[in-house]
Order: sequence, then structure tokens, then C-alpha cells
Amino acid sequence: MTTSSPAPRAEDPAPDRLSALLEHAATSGSAQAWSDLWTELYHNGSLDVAHPLVLPTLADMAQGDDAGVAASALQLAGALLVQADQRYETRNLRHRYAPEVARMRDAANRWRQVTRDRNDYCYLVEALLNLEGDIHWAEDLIGGVVGEEYELECPDPDGCATVWVVFGERGLFSTTEDYACAEPLETFPLHPADPRTLQGLGRRLYDLASTDGHKEVARALTYAFGEATCPECEQRFSVVAQVSAG
Repeated sequence: MTTSSPAPRAEDPAPDRLSALLEHAATSGSAQAWSDLWTELYHNGSLDVAHPLVLPTLADMAQGDDAGVAASALQLAGALLVQADQRYETRNLRHRYAPEVARMRDAANRWRQVTRDRNDYCYLVEALLNLEGDIHWAEDLIGGVVGEEYELECPDPDGCATVWVVFGERGLFSTTEDYACAEPLETFPLHPADPRTLQGLGRRLYDLASTDGHKEVARALTYAFGEATCPECEQRFSVVAQVSAG
């Protein structure tokens, strides 16, 4: 009697296809190549993130000499690990690939120290937080720092209003209006955190940005870890608490 190998799951791409996508992303460095890989692995959820080709290959890319490829690999790996945490409600994937994850954490720390572009630096910090896995809202936190704004819900139990917290070239204020169009605009001043009083994650990120020479990022973090006021009910609230709650 002969037995046949189990048929591959219909939703999983062939290993040759996955290998080709990974190689193309590593060698071409093109945005389209990375977009194709993200779509295959993440956005469509078409492949189990524990596929043995993925994290080891991304770790090799992260430890290479191409800064762009390394950053892209770190961002994708971090996102995949967070997805796995949420999908399986366990950190088993992180434990299974602990050596590869450690290699990528080391690479993220190495690259962030030499990255001069503000936004590239922020995304490396996001990847580092995702690789560490201690928080699940790194994308929301760092996305606000990059965009210099947060769209948050007022913490009032009755769902008072959606509050825009803006910090950067457009000003330093909170508002419930479309600040790009409204005239006159009703705003409330923000209350940045005193760097000397920062603790925990806020202290760590502020110190990293300051030490790495990213003073603008460090300044933005004082607003992320500071307080804002809801213009509707005038309740003052922690910005980062609402980011993490969102």
C-alpha cells in the first residue's frame, strides 16, 4: 500500500514562490517588492506567520549591510510577530524563533544608532518595540510621532468627542474640529511631559531619541506622554493612555 503526502493547504503559496518573493525583496530593495511580500505574509493573512522560511530570512536581511533592506525586514518581522501574538493569543512563535528574534533586536538597535532620517528612525524604534513584544500598540504610538498628531477618543465614559492632538509645524493644541479647514479654530493648549518626570516606556524612548541625536523625536515624545484637554468637556487626560486604549 502506498501513501501520499498531505496536500498543501490551498491558501498557502508554494515554497518556491515565497522564496522568490523574499529574494526579490532582499536583492531589489524596491518598494513594490516589499509591498508584494507584505501582502503575501501579512495583509491577506494567506500564510501562517510561523512558516520556517520567514523569520530566519528576515533576520539575515536585518543583519546585512543594506540599511534600506534591513529596515524593511525589521518592520515586517515586528509586525508579523505582533500579528502572531494577537492571532494565537500566545507568544509561542517568539519563543520558537528566539535566536532569530534576538538577532533582529540587536540589528534594530544597531541601525537606529546610525539612522539620521527622522521618520526612518521612528519606524526602527517601532520595529524594536514590536520585536520586544512588551506592548501591542507601538504602531499607534510611533505613527502619531511621525504624523505629529493623534486622533483620540475623549476618555469621558459617555464618549464625549473625538479629539485631535496636534504637535508640530501646525501648532501645539487639541481640538475637536477639522483643524485643516475650520476658521476660527477652537483649541486648547497641550501640556507636554517634563522629561525629568518621565518614567517607564516614556523615559526609555525619550532617552533613546536624545542619545541617538534625534532631538525633534524626543520633543514629540514629551507630547505623546503628556496631557491634552478635550474641548467639549474640558477634561484633561493622558495622551498615551488614550493611544494605548485605542
